[in-house]
Amino acid sequence: MANSEDHKANRASEKSVRDRLLDTAEELFCEHGFAGTSIRDIAAAADCNIASVNYHFGGKDNLYLEVWRRHLFLMREIRISSIDNVMSQENGSPQLEDLLRAVADSFIEPLMNESKVPRFIKLMAREMIDQRLPEDIFVKELIVPTTIAFRGALLSVCPQLDRSKIVLVILSFVGQLMHALHVKVMFEQTGEPEILKFDLNEAIDHIVKFSVAGIRACLEGGTQ
Repeated sequence: MANSEDHKANRASEKSVRDRLLDTAEELFCEHGFAGTSIRDIAAAADCNIASVNYHFGGKDNLYLEVWRRHLFLMREIRISSIDNVMSQENGSPQLEDLLRAVADSFIEPLMNESKVPRFIKLMAREMIDQRLPEDIFVKELIVPTTIAFRGALLSVCPQLDRSKIVLVILSFVGQLMHALHVKVMFEQTGEPEILKFDLNEAIDHIVKFSVAGIRACLEGGTQ
């Protein structure tokens, strides 16, 4: 029994070290960039030895990758879970409005978390200046799985949709959400009182209603 408890304690300790390294590395990568952050810096700030970085991640490159994967995993799981949840309602036949609203909320929520967004934005800015990630990481780990889930849900709710055009429907909807987020950030930096009245929730409501009307108009008119 004692050995079992010791084993559990050791596993918990290892997890704590791993998470501490991830948190610390993310903070330092945000502030100093990949090139400006050394394994020694990370280990010292995380109160770990240098060997622990290699033990858990195999080096700085993979640690950087895992910092990003943690963000991508969270966004992916929130979006897919939201789709699964709404599709389980009303005997698996939710209204189109409900599906689009669920997708919109799950898309916006992780990007509006005030405790995490500043770091994510800084990471993104650093990555754009000094690209270190595999070129296909966003496609493979976020875009493809969420698009597959969204596509399946749309076809279930609107089986008449032309399967060859459904990706265009998804791109149109997500593009509007991304633009609304960009506009909100841009407007808030202007200092103009009237512009600062931009309401993201109101914009999302409009995007959902606009997209629902567009999809229904295509279905009714036979133009997809």
